[in-house]
Amino acid sequence: MAEKKKDKSEEVVEYLLDKSEEVVDYAKKQRWWNKIFGKNSGPVAEKYDVATQLAIGGVSGWCAGYLFQKVGKLAASAVGGGFFLLQIANHTGYIKVDWKRVERDVNKAKKQLKLNTEKPSKEVRTKVDESIKENNVKYMEARSCHPKKKI
Repeated sequence: MAEKKKDKSEEVVEYLLDKSEEVVDYAKKQRWWNKIFGKNSGPVAEKYDVATQLAIGGVSGWCAGYLFQKVGKLAASAVGGGFFLLQIANHTGYIKVDWKRVERDVNKAKKQLKLNTEKPSKEVRTKVDESIKENNVKYMEARSCHPKKKI
């Protein structure tokens, strides 16, 4: 009885393995977009000839450029107008700037930048040390190969 159960379980395992291999093979043959969008959707290169693709690309590129040009001009106008309004508000007295505080903060930032740039970071020092060791080894190897030659 136990042998029959083993045989049945082995048969089930073999059947499942066969089916899983079939599923894997089927999935490999199918393109991912066919799984999602159906068989009628595919890459454009398979649907249209080269001239049509160039025309579509050119028209869509022109439209994108025109759109970005208009949006860019609008954004630049908004930023420039905002600065202009801030200057008017400052001139008329709606906004008061504490210039001493601004100067103090700028000087503090300058000092921090100066302190951070005087010493290279740990990563840079490590890379430089590795490079020096590597080049020193190459130099010594070259010197040992040519003892009479001065390098």
